[in-house]
Amino acid sequence: MPERILIAEDDHKQADILRRFLEHGGFSATVVPDGASAVEAARRLAADLLVLDLGLPRLDGLAVCRIVRAEQDLPIIMLTGRNREDDVLLGLRLGADDYVTKPYRPQEIVERVRTVLRRAKRAACHRVGGLVVVPAHREVMVDGVPVDTTPGEFGIIACLAAAPGRPFTRRVLLARISRTATESTERTIDTHVRNLRRKIEVDPARPRYLRTVHGIGYKLVAADGP
Repeated sequence: MPERILIAEDDHKQADILRRFLEHGGFSATVVPDGASAVEAARRLAADLLVLDLGLPRLDGLAVCRIVRAEQDLPIIMLTGRNREDDVLLGLRLGADDYVTKPYRPQEIVERVRTVLRRAKRAACHRVGGLVVVPAHREVMVDGVPVDTTPGEFGIIACLAAAPGRPFTRRVLLARISRTATESTERTIDTHVRNLRRKIEVDPARPRYLRTVHGIGYKLVAADGP
């Protein structure tokens, strides 16, 4: 399934052009018009990368970058028309992966997206206690022992491992695995979690890693975490 790009841009014409170029390049693209919507969408969607305009209303791009970076390891490409080096440097310090100064050619953004995604995949290795998830190779290991997972199970464990300690709703997890599997109900997530616990936990009835967050969904924590 295509990788999902979240575009935060308040210029509707520019956003639509960029969306069409990304989709033509083989990506799935979602557009939001302001900073508050960008933060909400980053939390709700299982996006692979955020294209972020720094001059957003309601919440500027630097604030969005700060919030998103504190919550998840989502690659970010900044768009800036301010032509101010201080903004670019601050954005990079906050965790942005790349930046493009306006005006730009939409095809340049598509190529930057491909480059940043390739770099993120090569670098990604999520460790949560003795649990290791390597998305680029679809590998899961517990205390050095490989664990076989189905596409749906791997989608869940990879999503949780990218943001340890953060609770994910079943809806968000379903959005993540729907790109690699055919499941369509949130209860399918519970089935995958039960199967994962049998594979990664010493005692599936008392999980150390894959914890239930009552009223919300699931989270992944280190074996001795709360």
